[in-house]
Amino acid sequence: MAKQDRAIRTRQSILEAAAVVFDERGYDAATITEILARAEVTKGALYFHFASKEELALAVIDAQMMTDMPAAEPGRASKMQELVDMGMIFAHRLLVDPLLRGSVRLTLEHGSTNLNRSGPFHGWTELHTRVLAEGKERGEVLPHVVPADTAELIVGAYAGINTMSQAINNRADLERRATILYEHVMPSVAVPSVLARLDMAPGRGARALAEAERQRLRAAEAEAALEAAPAGVG
Repeated sequence: MAKQDRAIRTRQSILEAAAVVFDERGYDAATITEILARAEVTKGALYFHFASKEELALAVIDAQMMTDMPAAEPGRASKMQELVDMGMIFAHRLLVDPLLRGSVRLTLEHGSTNLNRSGPFHGWTELHTRVLAEGKERGEVLPHVVPADTAELIVGAYAGINTMSQAINNRADLERRATILYEHVMPSVAVPSVLARLDMAPGRGARALAEAERQRLRAAEAEAALEAAPAGVG
């Protein structure tokens, strides 16, 4: 088990180091030598986990969809708030998560045609489609909305503001741009009663993560209290 844990940590270290190099240099200019130096691992260790630079880059790209989104608090947050939170949390994490930044750089850059960058676009579109469809079933979405079409629009527009923000000021204003995007799009998606309650302001990403952490702590405390209760009580 210790050996397996060590292998998992090594793989993660390589991924994170590669993400930093890819973010700084792009796919074509990045070298295995730079990644090895950043990760402080041997070439054998790297090739044990990844057969090539392309396979390593694809793993970094895939990591973008591996990040868990915090669950909405039962009975409070709507599916449309969940939709907005996906983008706001993403913007917040881009400022603090090197692996996510490297993944996004690889996904959006124009470089080697050998690298399949379509995975995150398909993944985010499918996720948005599902949330929109669930919201429509709950009566949160306007009747004319086609979930798949709206999902493609939001994901494509978000990629655009992400690219623009990166080019202008290294994503320092991405949350503001995301807010503007949602303020323009959501009135055409959500019913008025839901729209009026949506939190789309800059900083929502950090607030949503803080809410999720409080929810996680409450659940852990409730579970611990249940386990500590004497047998037969309740």
